[in-house]
Amino acid sequence: MYYHSAVRELERAFGARTGLARSPRPGGSYKAARGGYHPSGNLIRSMKTLPDYLRKGMKMILVGANPGDRSARVGHYYAGRNNHFWPILYDSGVIPEPLGYEDDRRMVEFGIGMTDLVKRPTRGIEEIERQEFAEGRVLLAQKLEDLRPKVIAFNGKMVYEKFTGRPCKLGLQKDRLYGAHVFVLPSTSGQNAGTTLSVKKRYFKQLATLLKSLKD
Repeated sequence: MYYHSAVRELERAFGARTGLARSPRPGGSYKAARGGYHPSGNLIRSMKTLPDYLRKGMKMILVGANPGDRSARVGHYYAGRNNHFWPILYDSGVIPEPLGYEDDRRMVEFGIGMTDLVKRPTRGIEEIERQEFAEGRVLLAQKLEDLRPKVIAFNGKMVYEKFTGRPCKLGLQKDRLYGAHVFVLPSTSGQNAGTTLSVKKRYFKQLATLLKSLKD
């Protein structure tokens, strides 16, 4: 079954059970859901969230934790006033021209997709419940197996660790996932005050170097 193949590949990659197989199987395909799926299989139509900007054959998919309140209100990724995502993305060379959050859908022009591990907006990641992470892992595993990007980049160590169930260091990971290189970035959120802007830029520049090294 498609769902179980996505779960098994994740578990094979990391040599331990993730717990995904015990999560309820979402009904239907994620492709039809701009607002995500409830584990019962019903579209979450009443929840204002962000759409996925994804397609097959992308150079990279960027995975965030979940939409912040302001991002959900304005309808764009990384719209928080203190989020460094958009300036760093250009300054590091990941994208060839400067974009603001209102241009987020243009990321697909550069072969870069955007999604989140959890689709429910919150004021902070501490408000995300354990079951929401479990359900998010199921859906994200399906997306990544189906779309097969060349690189999967996680915006924050916590996002990677919640998805894989294992600790990590920042930067390029040893193991691939669904055939893709895996890169863990420091969170660009303004709440990540423990990491300086210069450190964030350094890892984004490493990611840019990786992307440039890939064959088209």
